[in-house]
Amino acid sequence: MDVPKQTNTLKRTLTPILVWGLGVGYVISGMYFGWNLGLEKGGTLGLALATLVIVLMYLCFTFSYSELAAAIPKAGGGFDYASRALGKHWGFLAGMAQNIEFIFAPPAIAYAIGAYFNLFFPGIPILAIAIVVYVLFTALNIYGVRAAAVFELFITVLAVGELLLFAGITLPHVSLHHLTDNALPNGWGGMFASIPFAIWFFLGIEGVANVAEETIDPQKTITKGFGFAILTLVLLCILTFIGSIGVAGWEAVVFKADGTSSDSPLPMALGKIVGDNHSLYHLLIAIGLFGLVASFHGLMLAAGRSTFEFGKIGFAPAFLGRINKRFQTPATALIANMCIGIIALLTGKTAAIITLSVFGALCLYIISMVSVIRLRKKEPHLERPFRVPFYPFTPLLALVIAILSLIAMIVYNLLLAGIFLSIMLGCFITFLLSRSTKRNIA
Repeated sequence: MDVPKQTNTLKRTLTPILVWGLGVGYVISGMYFGWNLGLEKGGTLGLALATLVIVLMYLCFTFSYSELAAAIPKAGGGFDYASRALGKHWGFLAGMAQNIEFIFAPPAIAYAIGAYFNLFFPGIPILAIAIVVYVLFTALNIYGVRAAAVFELFITVLAVGELLLFAGITLPHVSLHHLTDNALPNGWGGMFASIPFAIWFFLGIEGVANVAEETIDPQKTITKGFGFAILTLVLLCILTFIGSIGVAGWEAVVFKADGTSSDSPLPMALGKIVGDNHSLYHLLIAIGLFGLVASFHGLMLAAGRSTFEFGKIGFAPAFLGRINKRFQTPATALIANMCIGIIALLTGKTAAIITLSVFGALCLYIISMVSVIRLRKKEPHLERPFRVPFYPFTPLLALVIAILSLIAMIVYNLLLAGIFLSIMLGCFITFLLSRSTKRNIA
């Protein structure tokens, strides 16, 4: 008699190159739009300094997080690590922060995709396009992680190639004068105000850890894929930043002709060199859409795994932790996230949604770095195929930068900080009451 298949286990199909594609794809949209809005607050120098500090944070964070991902390869990512290191309560808070980051970032990108398509098909409403995109990519993720990852790799390679082409065209035209002119328009305070936009360059890279249960030989695969992904993104960030601003100054990639802010810094910079009718200009716009799609699709995949693990472990309704019997993917979690994302889209508050996502990311980073340090003391003999270099300096530096960034975020976004805290507290209280009820019943 045949032994029935296990129905609550994710299928292992991901290789290091696919993990690299996911890691870069999760965040590459940050190179194409959004970061330039930080120039209005910090200028070239303010945003550059903020970005350098954030790059340092992400380098330290990534290598520290890789130690956790290799030692505890589970789909919950930071939630699983914090639960093991600090207990279920901190695990829940880490998981909620991660959920907020991964669930609220895609709606903002979906709206940008809708706006992009609207340029070619102005008769179709932006919101309608964004919702259709949500449904289509949810279906792709339900179909299978390997198909989703192969697609992600394809569009990520295109998006990376376009950024390298952009750098090759713009760098010969970069002027030191344009990089230094009005470099700090709002004083040093502008540097702190620009931190969320510096984080947008790399937001979501930790999503790689959420597919650990679906990788072949997770210890080696996650380490290689994660490491090469962050190094690729740092290089692309530097090239994009200098190439965009250096051709005509930071104002040229922030303000449109009518004085309003733009979400398309790369086409604006390229237009200063080749004009807006050149084939290279149109190519950049077309492939720029792939960058948006790559991040939207990748973050949706990571969000599905995060929500799935929450349901699987009993920290959320159990139906979220179910695996689709046919495709062996977390279909219910993906559909639930899609519904929340569409509701967020309907609010029309794209900037606020992005900021909430960044709040979630920073809280996740803080708890995760504490988990690295705590696990080293709590479980010194835990098998760690990858050990973070320069311990404990590396996770401590990431922790300090994340805390300071969170403080700056709160100071410049008090209302949204209050909303984020309310969501976290509300969910945490519900979690405590639920666990108390279960214990009383037992």
